[in-house]
Amino acid sequence: MPNPILHFHPLSSCCQKVLIAARVLGASLDAQLLNLGDPVEREAFRTLWPLGKMPLLVEQDTCIGETSIIIEYLQCHHAAQGALLIPQDPAQALEVRFWDRVCDLYVMAPMQALTAALLQPSGDGGGAADAAARAMLLNTYAVLDRQLGGRQWLAGDSFSLADCAAAPALFYAVAYVPLPASHTALSAYVERLMAHAPVAAVIDAARPWFKHFPGRAGLSRRYYDPDT
Repeated sequence: MPNPILHFHPLSSCCQKVLIAARVLGASLDAQLLNLGDPVEREAFRTLWPLGKMPLLVEQDTCIGETSIIIEYLQCHHAAQGALLIPQDPAQALEVRFWDRVCDLYVMAPMQALTAALLQPSGDGGGAADAAARAMLLNTYAVLDRQLGGRQWLAGDSFSLADCAAAPALFYAVAYVPLPASHTALSAYVERLMAHAPVAAVIDAARPWFKHFPGRAGLSRRYYDPDT
């Protein structure tokens, strides 16, 4: 049976979340680069998936959208023996899903709002929406820092779905709103995330595309150096 097809772009934080999960789960995918900036390609993709959002997993005649659902599908149907990102224990699974939602809604969403602001014709962000996104990130940083006190990973003892969500969201978010110096637990966690092999591999694969990230000026020089 052929591998499921993942329509993706390496620069996308949502796609990175799924790519990290696939590596952790040992799931083999046929990754197909999607350029939504190309009108013909965009229209063809919308024919396949009218919502027009990536990533999209396609297996036979079934389309699976939304990152957390894609990851749960991969765990159910394509994971290596014993590989888990969502625990089997219901209470532990609920905690993982909760922190996955926190990262998607309160880190990734405001980060994407700041990105969208830079893509507007003025291209300089600013305004009430920009301020609200920055305030949300700072508030969520504080929540995450408190959660991570004495923990290695965000939800439980093992790397989970929550960490798959946190890694790309925080990677891009801190380019806009750096972590406060007082958030030592969160800062250490971000370093652990970036050193975690599946995360490091996905971030490394995205390097050639960072020059297109609107917030690239805030990226650490170890990931993007405009002079090289």
